[in-house]
Amino acid sequence: MKLLLDSFWRAGAYLFLPRVMGLTVLPLLLSSVLAVGLGWLFWEPAVSGVRATLEGWSLVAAMLQWIEVNLGAAWRSLVGPVIVLALAVPLVVVLSLLLVAWLATPAVARLVRERRFPALEQRHGASFVTAVLWSVGCTAVAMLALLVSMPLWLIPPLVLIIPPLIWGWLTRQVMGFDVLADTASAAERRTLVAEHRWPLLLIGVVTGYLGAAPSLIWAVGGAAALIFAPVMIAVAVWLYTLVFAFAALWFAHYALAALDELRRRQTVEVVPVEPPAAPLPPVTDAPRLP
Repeated sequence: MKLLLDSFWRAGAYLFLPRVMGLTVLPLLLSSVLAVGLGWLFWEPAVSGVRATLEGWSLVAAMLQWIEVNLGAAWRSLVGPVIVLALAVPLVVVLSLLLVAWLATPAVARLVRERRFPALEQRHGASFVTAVLWSVGCTAVAMLALLVSMPLWLIPPLVLIIPPLIWGWLTRQVMGFDVLADTASAAERRTLVAEHRWPLLLIGVVTGYLGAAPSLIWAVGGAAALIFAPVMIAVAVWLYTLVFAFAALWFAHYALAALDELRRRQTVEVVPVEPPAAPLPPVTDAPRLP
């Protein structure tokens, strides 16, 4: 717990370093351009397609008619944008996570190593291509888990537990791998993940809850947020980028400190013990001369 809290406040302090803020610029620009561009091009067609699909189902069409009669046409018009937004937000989160992991996390880990652990040897346990394939595979598993678990979200307590756990697992898998890719060997990385799986998962879950904060802008903005959805998506991307940059720092401080401790422990274990000196031969009296 001490290491967990120590790495937490260090991550918060490092987040506002100019070098760290500079590292978030490229992921922020790329994700913002992609999110705003895709939103600008496909928002209206996506909303129209969702509305047409919903109205094609008799049961859903009856429900929409009830909403229009009892709540007003404005509420009915919000159904399509809300569904599109609910589908788009997870994609924006994944996009921000992967871009920060690929473009910023290795440099963040290098910064932490240079400042706090300059003596740590780089053993290059994984290449960039391996890290990309790992993160893509873990993302696919997480997306499948989200889809399968969606029916459980209708149970009020579980909607506050299951998605953050899945996002926490994904963040742990991606960030935990990337911060150790250059410095730790593959065997060391597996050892650290096995020994610290629960603290690392806790970091991921806390990050998952922090990642839910940008979603509040849709609740606070209301209908205005839906009208300016492409712009609001850009704001959400900026907040997601900051959250995942903080997560990268937290994982880096924790994992590199744990790696340093592991290597110190291994060094102590392999210190050679000098064998005791061989006993001297017994001293015998010299023969007397005749």
